[in-house]
Amino acid sequence: MLSQKSHLPAATMSPPSMAAVYNIYGPVDTVIRLTEIPPMEISENDVCVKMLAAPINPADMNRIEGAYPNGPPLPAVGGGEGVGVIHSVGSAVKDFSLGDLVIRAPYIPGAWQTYMVEKESFWHKIDKGTPIEYASTVSVNPVSALRMLNEFVTSKPGDSIVQNGATSMVGQCVIQLARVRGIHSINIIRDNPGSDEVKEKLIKLGADKVFTESELDAVKHIKALLGDTPQPILGLNCVGGNGATLVIKFLKQGGTMVTYGGMSREPVTVSTSNFIFKDITLKGFWLQEWKLDQTKYREWIDYLLDLVRAGKLKYEMELLPFNDFHKALEKAMGKHGSQKKQVLIF
Repeated sequence: MLSQKSHLPAATMSPPSMAAVYNIYGPVDTVIRLTEIPPMEISENDVCVKMLAAPINPADMNRIEGAYPNGPPLPAVGGGEGVGVIHSVGSAVKDFSLGDLVIRAPYIPGAWQTYMVEKESFWHKIDKGTPIEYASTVSVNPVSALRMLNEFVTSKPGDSIVQNGATSMVGQCVIQLARVRGIHSINIIRDNPGSDEVKEKLIKLGADKVFTESELDAVKHIKALLGDTPQPILGLNCVGGNGATLVIKFLKQGGTMVTYGGMSREPVTVSTSNFIFKDITLKGFWLQEWKLDQTKYREWIDYLLDLVRAGKLKYEMELLPFNDFHKALEKAMGKHGSQKKQVLIF
């Protein structure tokens, strides 16, 4: 929510901020605009953060479109994830100092602005050696990948998982996190131009096997493609439709498929035989509502950023200045053929 001007002394106020603001819910590219908002009051338990980077996530756009319940009061600033440095602190703040690198709790709208004022409890201090583009994007997609690998089945080195949407940020993280644990990954990608190049990129990240949907549709017995790789006990689905069906075909007896998205906008359909004879379990995952424990959440973030700094976790991003917000937004909406995560740099 946007704050109003106050007549408090200058020391208790933030600088004015440039922000991406929307007054109504609707198509993102028509309802959001860049505008200056006035200084905000810094209460005793608040910190003022100068934002450095913030991504444009599908969830951010869905929220602006009004697709999610319990949206913020309007007018509102978009963006639910980001990183910045402490610019100033309230009189009662003890755990932060000027210049600390911090990331904010996810799903609290307001990251798309040059300065933010929030309670200190909303922020988490991280190592200053962390690349800001990774710090700004770690809270949602990498954490989702980690939690889905951890919380539905118990896997051990030598086991395998299968996923569709392998080129997504979550998919790239799943490949690398599985590799760190000695778990094989079987990956399904869509049939697009340049699929051979995509396969090579995913294999370099650590993927064990990569197939296009058409390659799998042409095979009667999918298990024959696995070679020495064991059948997976866990499948991850963000596509739906035929993409989900292919994930299920790979699963072993008693396997679990977790759905966390539906990019094809087609339903997940499971045959009766898969339920009866393979005893398949279907689960859903939404990070925002999935048993979110803030202490554990910060531990996961620290673990993931340790991997980033060690060179064991990376994913494709495109960095654009905040002044080019609408260009970045169009790319995030797929209007220019870009499949990379768009990250705004302030």
